[in-house]
Amino acid sequence: MIDNNVKNNIDESTLQNEKIEKEELLESVSTVDNVIDPKNDQIIKLKIQLAQLQEHERNTVLRLTAEIENIRRRNTQEIEKIHKFGLERFIFELLPVIDNLERTMSISDNSNTLLSAIIEGIELTLKSFLDTVHKFGLKSIYEINVPFNPEIHQAISIIESEDHKPNQVLTMIQKGYILNGRLIRPAMVTVSQSK
Repeated sequence: MIDNNVKNNIDESTLQNEKIEKEELLESVSTVDNVIDPKNDQIIKLKIQLAQLQEHERNTVLRLTAEIENIRRRNTQEIEKIHKFGLERFIFELLPVIDNLERTMSISDNSNTLLSAIIEGIELTLKSFLDTVHKFGLKSIYEINVPFNPEIHQAISIIESEDHKPNQVLTMIQKGYILNGRLIRPAMVTVSQSK
């Protein structure tokens, strides 16, 4: 692509040349003696008309070029959005699988030696699964003892507590998830309230 400064300089010099030509044509028309040759008069009018058409054509080309650039930019942005959020529905369907694996890990009995290999396998599967979805921009919302944020939290119940500040997340009932900055599922939480 041509550097914008060079392009602007070319455009400005072209405009100046066209203006000078127009002025010369207009001066030549005004300085013609009383006796005007009809052929010369027609040539001058045609030259003026040609200059006007050329200027109009140049403006049209510049306008269309700018419009094409805007279309390219918008298409690039749309493609980026599609890549970012194309997985949203698929990942949303995977969230119950993650929840179930996490529940399995939370209730597993590590003291049972017969189940320890199975539990370890489930733990490794969950870790691998989470690593994979994190690569695609999925982040979980799981913090407790943070201020309640209605944009990412959904309050399931309110519990009166003297030990916590009002509107603090006390417990996490279900994790929430964000995909590339967009909320997919809010975190279901209990919230504190002062007595």
